[in-house]
Amino acid sequence: MIGNLRPMEIVLILLVVLLLFGAKKLPDMARSLGKSARILKSEAKAMKKESENEAAAQQDASAQQAAPRTIQAAPGDVTSSRPVNEPGQQTTKN
Repeated sequence: MIGNLRPMEIVLILLVVLLLFGAKKLPDMARSLGKSARILKSEAKAMKKESENEAAAQQDASAQQAAPRTIQAAPGDVTSSRPVNEPGQQTTKN
């Protein structure tokens, strides 16, 4: 829409805005608009970061569920390692 406006029309719009709000209020309005834009930008970044952290946590949780955990009797002793039963996990006997 702005691409269709001629320079004279833009000047006329700016003049009307200046008359409506006055020269004293325009800097305050611009300052508050800038603060609002900064707050909005920081909140959007925080939401994006939070969603990325949640996605990473879900991937970690699914990776932990896929690999069974084992307890080893001594470091490096693989002959006596056995699977760990998680709470709520049922064991089956063959």
